[in-house]
Order: sequence, then C-alpha cells, then structure tokens
Amino acid sequence: MQTAVSEVKELLNRLSEESSFEDIQYHLYVIAKIQQGLARVETEGAIPHAEVEKQFERWQAD
Repeated sequence: MQTAVSEVKELLNRLSEESSFEDIQYHLYVIAKIQQGLARVETEGAIPHAEVEKQFERWQAD
C-alpha cells in the first residue's frame, strides 16, 4: 500500500501543468472516497454483482 505522500506525488505527475488547485483537490477527494469504499468493503463486505443485477431486474418489473 502506498503512503499518502507517494500517492499525491504520483497524482501530481499525472496531472497537466495547467491543473488548478480545484482540479487537484477534486482528484484528491475522489482518491480518498475510493479508498474509503474499498476499506468499507473489507470490513463490511459487498453485494456480488450478480445479486445486484437480480435486484435491479426485480425493481424494473414492479
């Protein structure tokens, strides 16, 4: 697992030189939310994709 500093450095290397502070902040926000979601899956589990599709089909039928 990368450290926060190494992830930020990697992000900055990928962004264009014209990126604004808002652009950088947005990308950091997205990375943080993805990490939170992955951590939540580890602790709480997740619904398998096939099960979600079944539930979605039932919702459409109603």
